[in-house]
Amino acid sequence: MSYSLSATKLKTYGQCPKSYQFRYEHKLPSPTIFGSTKLGNALHAALANVYKDWNYAYPLPSLDWFAVCWQHHTSELTPTQIHEGWAALQLYYERYIAPLPQIRKPLGIETKVRATLQVRNIEFTLSGRYDRLDYIDDGLELIDYKTSKSVNPPPSVDIQLGFYYLILEQIYKKALKRLSLIYLRSNEKLIYEVTPDHHQQAQSLIEDMAMKLRCDQEWKPVAGQHCDRCGYQKYCPAKNTRPEPLPQDAKEVTQVQLALGF
Repeated sequence: MSYSLSATKLKTYGQCPKSYQFRYEHKLPSPTIFGSTKLGNALHAALANVYKDWNYAYPLPSLDWFAVCWQHHTSELTPTQIHEGWAALQLYYERYIAPLPQIRKPLGIETKVRATLQVRNIEFTLSGRYDRLDYIDDGLELIDYKTSKSVNPPPSVDIQLGFYYLILEQIYKKALKRLSLIYLRSNEKLIYEVTPDHHQQAQSLIEDMAMKLRCDQEWKPVAGQHCDRCGYQKYCPAKNTRPEPLPQDAKEVTQVQLALGF
């Protein structure tokens, strides 16, 4: 049985292995800091329809086409959310569609992807999901839509780049060259170029994780600013000289099955 791994899991591990153990090995619930996601979900769904349902025999969709796609996803939104969402789509159209001579069909839209990786006789299943994937001249570009009002570069973006590099190269036989974060509500875009170092960083983290899973070593805590947002502080030896014992319903640490070759 392979060990399931996602970009979120790998980012958590890269930040603090102890937090990873609490959340994913012991299965302790973590308090969420996110509010309503209805507006974000509606914007993602509308843009998916824009690209999936467009007739590419014609060069460009009109703003009316965007309005049609948006109206399919507004039934659960408040009037304020409908107004904010439509304003964001108008900004997107003006910057990313209107200036083009012709819109290009993406390689993939709202797609789940999965690959396998064997490290130190442990098979990992790498699972992810992307908003949009485009061909560019020398490889692939991953597009991630963001719906937060503020433009804050996400933490551990290097790990995310390396993780998706591993998956996409295996599936599409092309190298990931760029990650573009499009902030829909502020009309800003952050671009990250992928380097071999990103690939190596993700590979190294997975190898280190494999050693811990295989040899049952200690998942050492790493203290930092992220501790202020951590819901596991009362159990953590880095934050308490006498940490509380884990609750009785905490899961045992996963015992992985080795993938032995013959």
